[in-house]
Amino acid sequence: MAVYLAHFLSPAASDSRATGYFEFESAARMGSRDNQSDARMRMLELYGKDAVSWQIDRIERKKARTEALSGQLELDFRPEKKRKRKPKKEYW
Repeated sequence: MAVYLAHFLSPAASDSRATGYFEFESAARMGSRDNQSDARMRMLELYGKDAVSWQIDRIERKKARTEALSGQLELDFRPEKKRKRKPKKEYW
């Protein structure tokens, strides 16, 4: 299952304004109704009855972090590709 981040916000008229994000797992494709339903269910599990009126603003795939690099730059030793030059146009 893939891991996603869902961003939520509460209605503007609510007395306790809430915004934030949480992560959840879903086997459904990103952007599908099943994926949104999984996000909604996870939000209700985490925040309870306060989250009933909240809306999920957007869902994005969580990017994997590599701990092996630890701030070190990677070197690329692949050979450079030669670019073809376009012939110059001559205007008369």
